[in-house]
Amino acid sequence: MNKKKDIRALSKDQLREFFISNNDKAFRGNQVYEWLWSKAAHSFDDMTNISKTTRNMLDENFVINHIEVDTMQRSNDGTVKNAIKLHDGLIVESVLIPTKTRTTACVSSQVGCSLDCKFCATARLKRMRNLNPDEIYDQVVAIDQQSRHYYNHKLSNIVFMGMGEPLMNYNNVLKAIDKITSPEGLGMAARRITVSTSGVPKMIKKMADDEVRFNLAVSLHSAIDEVRTSIMPFNTRFPLKDLRESLEYWYAKTKSSVTYEYVVWNGINDRKEDIDALVAFCKHIPCKVNLIEYNPIDDGEFQQAPERALNNYISNLEMNDIVVNVRRSRGKDIDAACGQLANKS
Repeated sequence: MNKKKDIRALSKDQLREFFISNNDKAFRGNQVYEWLWSKAAHSFDDMTNISKTTRNMLDENFVINHIEVDTMQRSNDGTVKNAIKLHDGLIVESVLIPTKTRTTACVSSQVGCSLDCKFCATARLKRMRNLNPDEIYDQVVAIDQQSRHYYNHKLSNIVFMGMGEPLMNYNNVLKAIDKITSPEGLGMAARRITVSTSGVPKMIKKMADDEVRFNLAVSLHSAIDEVRTSIMPFNTRFPLKDLRESLEYWYAKTKSSVTYEYVVWNGINDRKEDIDALVAFCKHIPCKVNLIEYNPIDDGEFQQAPERALNNYISNLEMNDIVVNVRRSRGKDIDAACGQLANKS
């Protein structure tokens, strides 16, 4: 018996072709496409403007491999963490982060991660597989529904800062963003989406060549190769010189500034030379720096630097006219903060 195909792998034209080849009208494909994407239907039975006979035919030929929110936790600060069950039983996590004026979805792009950042709980899980475009899309739909339910407004922003390295699942991430920004999908503005990468130079250049319209963030954490390699070993493959060159290329092509994400750890990157190196790195292209509060992942190797070290970074960056923000952690009490997503559930 043939395994049924996931219907969301088909384009609208392919759906139209399917109906024509089954002696039906092409516009049925448009109807089904609308149900699958803008209405986010999880079952053919939901497609109420399509006859029962047609729904049965779809059911005989296709499946909708939708996600399910397996467990949901709410933090004291209002953050919501979802353990998302995929059609094959694997789990990823996504997070809803609310503020007074907006809600942000932090979504995953891989089951586990391709890279080996020592400070990140997700990196301790081996990469099991990439997420499909529809699995990424479904996370956003689920968080939009939670935003409307708990906070009475639709989702405002999306960050690809959950589990996985988005640029190691490049094609699927871009297809998901195309659907999210399409009027036939969720119709979100690309400028409200940020893709965060640990820094894969070849793929940063490809994004620039592909003329993407979303924002780029880079998980930097040190602008000194030896220090960065000690906390992010893959830096030996993608050294800072190559990363900087790819970011210069990105800015030349897109005229879009970059956000550097940067955690300051006690005894690791809290010296004057670490600050000077970051300032020098920032001067190559327009950028801003988000200093992120660290969230321990049990073993004590990495500890948040004292406030004094953070203030030294802030004053030096501001003195050099570099925009700097401090991002306090959200959802720490439910392991939903940056670097903590590890499927403990």
